[in-house]
Amino acid sequence: MIDTSPVRPRLPGEPALALVGLGAPEPDPTDASPHTFPDGGTWRTEIPSVEGPEALGAVLKESARLDVPVHRISQGSGVWMLTDAEITEMAESCAERDIELCLFTGPRGTWDIGGSTRTESGGAGARARGHDALAGCVEDALRATELGVRCLLVADEGVLWTLHRLRAAGVLPAGTTLKLSALTGPVNPASFAVYERLGADSLNVPSDLTADHLTEIRRVSRAPMDMYVEAPDDLGGYIRMYEIAELIRRGAPLYVKFGLSRSPGIYPYGAQLREHTLATARERVRRGRLALDLLARHGADGGMSPLGSRLPGALRRFPTPEGD
Repeated sequence: MIDTSPVRPRLPGEPALALVGLGAPEPDPTDASPHTFPDGGTWRTEIPSVEGPEALGAVLKESARLDVPVHRISQGSGVWMLTDAEITEMAESCAERDIELCLFTGPRGTWDIGGSTRTESGGAGARARGHDALAGCVEDALRATELGVRCLLVADEGVLWTLHRLRAAGVLPAGTTLKLSALTGPVNPASFAVYERLGADSLNVPSDLTADHLTEIRRVSRAPMDMYVEAPDDLGGYIRMYEIAELIRRGAPLYVKFGLSRSPGIYPYGAQLREHTLATARERVRRGRLALDLLARHGADGGMSPLGSRLPGALRRFPTPEGD
C-alpha cells in the first residue's frame, strides 16, 4: 500500500521569501481531501489528445525516454474516427504497458448541423443532439468495448446515464469506466455529485476552478477528478504547474492531465494534421516530465498510484430500472 502519511512539501520560493518577510501561511489541514484511489494513491497521470496508433507510439516512446509514468491515454476525435484495426492496435499497445485507454464516444453538437453551438451563447455545446446522435454514441461504445476498450469518454449527461444503464444491464462489460469530458465539466459540488450518480467514474473539471472549489467538491464526493494542469486554448489555456501539489492535496483522487496551450486544435484528427499531432503528442509528455521534476524538487512527488491502476472504487449511483 502507498504511504499516505502527511508530508509537508516545500512551497515555491520558500525559505527565500521567508527571509524577506514574505513567507506563505501554513496550509490548513482541514481543507485537504480525505479521499484516495482504491490503491491508496492520491494522483495519477493522463496524456490527452492521443489521436491514433501513430500518436500513441510517439507518446509511448517519449514517455520511456523521459521516464514519465502514464496511467491513462485519452483520445478526443472519437471512436467513429478510428478503424477497427486502429482501435485494436491502440488497445493492445496500452494493455501491454498497463495503461488505460479512453476513447471518446460518438457525434457531438459542436460538429452537428445545428447552428446554436456557433452562437455567442454556445447553445447546447458538445452534447448529443437528438436520438440519432445518442444512438451514435451507444454504437461507438458497443464497438469500442467489443474491441477491448474499457474506458469511454462522454460529453452528454443523457449518453452518460444510458451507458451506465447498459453497463448495469450487462450489455457493456462490468469493468467499463465512464469518463466525463472537460467539454461538460461540472463547476460546483451539486453538479459534480449528480454526474457521479449518473454513472461517471472519473470527471473532468474546468481548469479554472480554484483550490477552494476542489475542497467544496470533496466534501460531497470521492469520485476521481480529472484536471488539466495545462489546458488547451479552447479550454482557457491555463498553465498551473506550480499549483499541482496543492491541487492534488485539495482534489485527490486526481488525474493530472498534461494538455498544451498555444497549439491549434486537432479534432477531428486526420492525416492532414499528422506532423502537428505527433509533435504535440511528444510535447505533452515533455510537459509531464517538467511537472514531475517540479513536484520532486518540492518534495511533493509521493502518493502516485502504481502503474496499472484504473478502477475508481465504490461510487454512489442513482438506482436504475435494470437493478444497479
